[in-house]
Amino acid sequence: MTEYLITFNDEWVPDHTTEELGDKAKAARVVLEEMVAEDVLIFTNGGLDRSTAVCSVESSDGKPVFTDGPYVETKEHLGGFAVVDVPDDATARYWAGRLATALEWPQEVHRFRGAGHPRRDRAL
Repeated sequence: MTEYLITFNDEWVPDHTTEELGDKAKAARVVLEEMVAEDVLIFTNGGLDRSTAVCSVESSDGKPVFTDGPYVETKEHLGGFAVVDVPDDATARYWAGRLATALEWPQEVHRFRGAGHPRRDRAL
């Protein structure tokens, strides 16, 4: 099996009411529960909080240097993601398509290089 990252850019998500976002969360939960039932979901998050403090870190003289926020040039912000362990690209695309349909916003699929790590708690 191969691990894939299914992700979306926060800027791809149009404005929604609280009720609409609740409906999207319910629709996504159905897909995530199917992923668990198929034993392909490794990890997912509830979406990243735009209001949280974010930092960037670089190495300078062998020590980490932290700065506020992402780099000014950065236009894309990770909105949420799921990591799945599936046999091939087609299956990863299938699950990304299910999420894109449930949420009604685009998803990207990225394959991880190399072997993955043992699974941990996969609670939703």
